This record gives sequence, structure tokens and C-alpha cells, in this order.
Amino acid sequence: MPWRLPVTCDDHRARARRRLPRFLFDYVDGGAGEERTLAANRQAWAAIGLRQRVLVDVEDVDTGTRLAGQPCGLPLALAPLGLAGMLAPRGECLAARAARAAGVPFTLSTVGICSIEEVAAAAGEAGWFQLYWLRDRGILAELLERAWQAGCRTLVFTVDLPLPGMRHRDARNGMGVPGAAARMLRLVQLLARPRWLWRVGIGGRPLLLGSLAAHVPGARDLDGFRAFIERQFDPRVSFADLDWLRLRWRGRLLVKGVLEAGDARDAVAAGADGVIVSNHGGRQLDGAAATACKLPAVVEAVGSRAEVLVDGGLRSGVDLFRALALGARGALVGRPWAYALAAGGQQGVERLLALWREELRTTMALAGVTRVEAVCARHLDACAARARDA
Repeated sequence: MPWRLPVTCDDHRARARRRLPRFLFDYVDGGAGEERTLAANRQAWAAIGLRQRVLVDVEDVDTGTRLAGQPCGLPLALAPLGLAGMLAPRGECLAARAARAAGVPFTLSTVGICSIEEVAAAAGEAGWFQLYWLRDRGILAELLERAWQAGCRTLVFTVDLPLPGMRHRDARNGMGVPGAAARMLRLVQLLARPRWLWRVGIGGRPLLLGSLAAHVPGARDLDGFRAFIERQFDPRVSFADLDWLRLRWRGRLLVKGVLEAGDARDAVAAGADGVIVSNHGGRQLDGAAATACKLPAVVEAVGSRAEVLVDGGLRSGVDLFRALALGARGALVGRPWAYALAAGGQQGVERLLALWREELRTTMALAGVTRVEAVCARHLDACAARARDA
């Protein structure tokens, strides 16, 4: 109900749905095709049973750890989200501040509304930067240098988007669809959310693509943004391009979008310091496996040589515990912080992260473990797995 305080991720989602124009909510909420992979991501985590332990001293539970070499308050990072600055006024800056307050990394998208420099100044630190491969290597080199100069030391290279997936919700709402009818449809949806239109659509200066503003002068609306993606995203990118990237990036390199053990081995061999098991939140290949199902094989393949993180479908600190038990060093989340940002701005993201920390701490205590690094497969319930598969 509208007068209830949002607590869980689903609570924030419900409030975000009431506040955002429909095309923007569906852009965040939707997936590719029939959204089977989108649903499978959540279902896979929920199906993993946990072992409850008793009479174990759990007075001193510590959720802290290290991700990409930096100390974190919990094994979590905010995943990159394109156009997040449209969810709240200067949205990436607000989320970055919330992340710093919680002691977790914030990852700025290449196609964020706020620039690298603006986010670093607002949050007091640069966080992580996510890179899409563009045809113009001059732009890539400039982005890498700007990120480094701003203080970023971890680069997240997204490799599962050589071209955008088939996102039917976006098309139904007129996103990426040329013509007057599509523009009129979006206008009607905007007028249905006057508060968002005034605070964000006008006051928040959206669609300037901060880090790319000098290179995308035409991307002042959604059609221009889509045209830029189609013009610049490079489907020819391959593992050979990692050599070029590795030579120009002096910090840690995480390759995001890996589902297969063989691809993980190739990424590490090409110089990646870690891999992120991801299917782009179900937004690319509909029918791809859930990330929870693919995580153990990737951990087995490269976990002794590189850091393995995971994203896709996690909705609570309990899911985060499940990811740790399957071998991940930590996780990234996208939609949860997007919903919270749209629902309550910086305070909404802070509340969500505080909840996740408490959920993780409580789960660790009830499972009889006090340190993140000690969470492992022995905390999973084999009987629950057999019952699920029967």
C-alpha cells in the first residue's frame, strides 16, 4: 500500500513503478524476449536451500571483506546501470553517495547520465567504472584515462552486449522505435507522472550522457541514445581486444558477462583479474542459463587464479549468502538499487543496503558462521537440493 514504508526490494519496486514513467520503469524492470532468463535468475537463487546450525558462538559476526583489493562493508557492489540518472535527479551521484556510506563500491556505467568526474566529486571517491567496447578507440582511450585521473582503480568490462538484446517491453513503449507515434506514446506516459517530469525530467537535466557528452552531441533524447548505441557498439570485439585494453588500463580488470567456464579461463589468460558471472540480468539472450546455475563451474575453473563475482536475480542478503556459499567472492546488484533510487533517492538506496547487511549478518549467524570468507558449500542443504530436483 502507498502509505507503508518500503523495506524489501519488492517494496521499493512497487513504489518505483508508481513514480516512474512507464517506459522508464519497464526499461529497468524488463528483460529480453519472453523474459524467461529474467525469471530464472530469481528462481534459481530461491531454490538453493541453506543449513541451519545451532549452539554455535555467533556473537561477533563480521560482514566485511575485500573486493577487487579494496575493503568493503559487505561482499556487494552496485552494478552499472545505463541511464540511472533518469531515476532520480543526478541519480548516479545519489547512489554513489549511498554506496560509500555503506562501504561498498558503486559502478558507473559508460552510458550514465552523470559523468565520471561528477560522480567522483559528489561521492568523494571514483568507485568502479564500467566500459562498453566502442568502435572508436580514441573514445575508449579517453574514457580510460579520465577514469584513472578521477581515482578509479577497478574497470568492469562488459562483454555480453555486442548488440542490444530483443527487449519487447521497450519496443511496446516506443523506446528505440522511430516515428511520431512512438514519441507521442512516451509523451503521454511522461504527462502521467508530473512529479517525475518536474523533478527529474526537467530539474534533473537527464539525457546528457555525462561521460560521453563531448562525443554524442545528438543524444539529447531516447532516439538519439539508441542511435548512438547502434552506431558505436562494436559486434567485432573479441578476446584479442583484451590485449589492447590490458595495455592501457593500469588497475584491476573485471570481465563481466561470463557464463561458461571456458570463457572464464580465456578471460583470465588474457589478463583479467576477475570475472563476473552474468547474463546481463536477463536482458540479452533469453533462454540463457541462470547465473546461480553457472557460478560453481566458473569458480572451479578460475577461482584459484582470479576473483569470481556474480550478478543476476539476487534480491536479498540471503541470496548474497547463497552466492558466497556457491563460491563467489561477492555479488553485484542492479535492479534492487535502481528500484530503491527511484522510490526514495539516496536515502532509499541507503535503507536497502542497510537491510541487505542485516539480512546477511542474520543469515550468517543462523548458519553458524561469523566471517564472510568462511561461507562455503557446507552451508548448503543437500536434502533441499535433492527435494528440488526430484
